[in-house]
Amino acid sequence: MHSLARRSILAGLAVSGGLAALGARAQGSQQLSIATGTTGGVYYPLGGGLANLLSRSIPGLSATVEVTGGSVANLQLLGAGRADLVFSQVDAAVDAVRGNDRFKGRPVPARAIAVLYTNRMQVVTTAASGITSLEGMKGKRISTGAPGSATEVMAFRLLEAAGLDRDKDFRARERLSPAESTNAVKDGKLDAYFFVSGVPTSAITDLGASPGVQLVMVDHDQYVPKIVEKHGPVYFPEVIPAGTYPGQQTDNRQMSVANILAVREDMPEAQVAALLKAAWEGREELGRVHAEGRNFGLAAQKSAAAGIPWHKAAEAFWTAQGAKLA
Repeated sequence: MHSLARRSILAGLAVSGGLAALGARAQGSQQLSIATGTTGGVYYPLGGGLANLLSRSIPGLSATVEVTGGSVANLQLLGAGRADLVFSQVDAAVDAVRGNDRFKGRPVPARAIAVLYTNRMQVVTTAASGITSLEGMKGKRISTGAPGSATEVMAFRLLEAAGLDRDKDFRARERLSPAESTNAVKDGKLDAYFFVSGVPTSAITDLGASPGVQLVMVDHDQYVPKIVEKHGPVYFPEVIPAGTYPGQQTDNRQMSVANILAVREDMPEAQVAALLKAAWEGREELGRVHAEGRNFGLAAQKSAAAGIPWHKAAEAFWTAQGAKLA
């Protein structure tokens, strides 16, 4: 299991109301662990904002955020009962529920409670590397993402679709976080890296803004049909507009996947309802934490986008809000 760094977001809470809104499971303070991702992505700051919001809005609740490798690690933590609320890409969540790939033989009883925003695969390099395509990465030094991340899952699927062997076709293949990858590129120790996140993300912004660096984002949307044929319709093509990052001169045609918030199937319905009420009523605050928080909207709450079954309380909550889930 990928190592964790627990960070408390907010602890000063009102306790006079008890935990009635959370089903009165216990008196006094209740802990809620939110598994996010690496510090260079979007899950971590957005999760911190969510933890802050929930802690202030729900009497007796103390939410903490976990720094993790990402979606796969988060779902493993959820399955082990070591996380209560997790950020995840839909592809990893589908694998977890079905017991496929990294979850083979160990399915996770995960249930969606909200669809958040789109996660975009970003294949990042510089003009100095000479890389302009996935095929051009052969023989280079690359990173396919942190262990336990959905970046790694998506990167492997993309490399396979491009006809590249992840274990044989590269001079070196590292498993670095986005921040570590950016530093390695700047230090001349890495040629390119994969990272899946909302946009913009701080690690890529840092690389593009570095003196003497010309950022290059590698197109790869042509592989989406082949990947969908094998892994199902969880991926779709999108475009990251030119100028999203410093030095990004052209549109980047890439592969995307939706993000969800998930809990265990056995989380009490009253608790799920309280979490969603607080998050939904405070969504403008989440939009101020990160631009991707503004994409948390009613129209996004679709069963097809969630990818895995809804928690019963979430289905009831979104239906009451007027969402057309089907």
